[in-house]
Amino acid sequence: MNILVNEYVSTIIYAALALILMFIGYKFFDLITPYNFSEEIKEKNPAIGAVIAGIFIATAIIIKAAIS
Repeated sequence: MNILVNEYVSTIIYAALALILMFIGYKFFDLITPYNFSEEIKEKNPAIGAVIAGIFIATAIIIKAAIS
């Protein structure tokens, strides 16, 4: 039972860490690009949605590789 609890706690910690790192990656990429993602999303630009999805997927792959 104790091992199962430790695995749940580890999973929650890694998930929270991954979300935080994905947010930081998003903000960093938003800072280095010449346009503002929030404004582009408000204008309903579908290309920005694809870019943001790519950022999240790429960051998730990097985090997964670092954790494993």
